[in-house]
Amino acid sequence: MDFADFYKASWDPCLRAVVAWNGDPRLAEDLVSEAFAKAWASWGVVCYHPAPRAWVVRTALNTGVSWWRRSRREVSIGDERLPTVALDPVYDFDGALICALRRLPTRERQVVALRLFLDLDTQTTATQLGIAPGTVRAHLSHAVAALRQELAPMGLAEVEECTTTTK
Repeated sequence: MDFADFYKASWDPCLRAVVAWNGDPRLAEDLVSEAFAKAWASWGVVCYHPAPRAWVVRTALNTGVSWWRRSRREVSIGDERLPTVALDPVYDFDGALICALRRLPTRERQVVALRLFLDLDTQTTATQLGIAPGTVRAHLSHAVAALRQELAPMGLAEVEECTTTTK
């Protein structure tokens, strides 16, 4: 597969995984763009990675951590000077789902991002996160139960389907 085909097939799943992970669609788009630029620059290596999409997501998240660390050292100009920007309709994310994902513990959010949004199998998810496959299954189970409890009363029955997609 060449990079252009990979990019076309992977942009949306990677973006959704990063949004699920960090909860900020605008930041996620910047991070995924940066990660795809790095993937293109290293395509000779990335194309042989066992899970190139996971490589892109992990690179995006690492870039976000680096950005966050740098920003902590910078002087803030204060939020009162920055204009408020409404979320673009281009982002097709359910606000209730994003809020519910933000409430999950970090590791559960990471597992949801990789398992459900990138559709990685349990073993690949475990490898990417450096945890045991049983831990992946446990985190996914807890996360889906929490999301179901929070979202089902709102009429989002699709959350029920998540439990049947576990591998």
